[in-house]
Amino acid sequence: MRKALIVGIDYYKNINHLSGCVTDALSVQTSLERNFDDSKNFGVRLIVSRNEQEIVRRGDLRSAISELFQGKPDIALFYFAGHGYIDEAGGYICSGDCETGDDGVKLSDIITFANKSKAKNKVIILDSCHSGSAGDRPTDESLAEIKDGVTIMTASTDKQYALGGEKGGIFTNLFVDALDGAAANLLGYVTPGGIYAHVDQSLGEWGQRPVFKTNVQSFISLRKAEPPISLADLHRLDQIFTTENYIFPLDPTFEPERNKEQNDDVNFPKPDKKNTEIFALLQRFVKVNLVRPVGETHMWHAAINSKSCKLTVLGQHYWNLVNKKLI
Repeated sequence: MRKALIVGIDYYKNINHLSGCVTDALSVQTSLERNFDDSKNFGVRLIVSRNEQEIVRRGDLRSAISELFQGKPDIALFYFAGHGYIDEAGGYICSGDCETGDDGVKLSDIITFANKSKAKNKVIILDSCHSGSAGDRPTDESLAEIKDGVTIMTASTDKQYALGGEKGGIFTNLFVDALDGAAANLLGYVTPGGIYAHVDQSLGEWGQRPVFKTNVQSFISLRKAEPPISLADLHRLDQIFTTENYIFPLDPTFEPERNKEQNDDVNFPKPDKKNTEIFALLQRFVKVNLVRPVGETHMWHAAINSKSCKLTVLGQHYWNLVNKKLI
């Protein structure tokens, strides 16, 4: 069982309204509820506030977060988009009825709920200002207090604001982009580590900086995106390459495309059906950085000039996974 609580608050009764947080929450819901093949992923509870009739009160928000981390699901995921606040006592996420900010839900309470939860994996995603303090020890900000199975990802550090607008937050746009496949591995799995790497690289060094804290033995997948290559193709890696260091020889019979001079030359080797099928598979490997030509820039030249190809470092990694029947 995988369950997610997704909260987006635009309407605030006493402090400045926001725009885009509800849009963010709806986008995250859409991505998390279903995998690329429309199979069920997370059971989602959505809480949003666009106006006074939908105001999200502190007690209700805190209760919903507590309830999320109850039971023994495989994953309990909390996503929040809205105002954040920080003072000397720590950080807060702001409910719709907040007056000062420090009357919101304490980040330390959220971490306590996660730390005490019996869920196998607890994931906390915060797109709010100053949220980077989540998980820090109150008496020593250099230390984090997150127990086994907890992962925290925030839009910004404890000193920064989370940027966004009517079209949503910059962080959440990248987060959803990652879930939809930009951070997927070759099997289509999107892990928290892959998401953070995508967000971190996309934001650059000088602007808003995301924060990532985790205490897990292995990453779980938050969503299955469409794989860039089929599993059937991957399973042929150790059939084409007999060892991870094997140099696969090529010749013109592998390449079906020829220029006019080569077509007119009766002595130039003609394409072989079996070899061209193998070459098409090799080209698919090249597109996902599993294979590269040796001695030439492009595979076409490698075949026409009777050169070769070999596995990249990534290709060797997946070759070993296939060879050991791990995928």
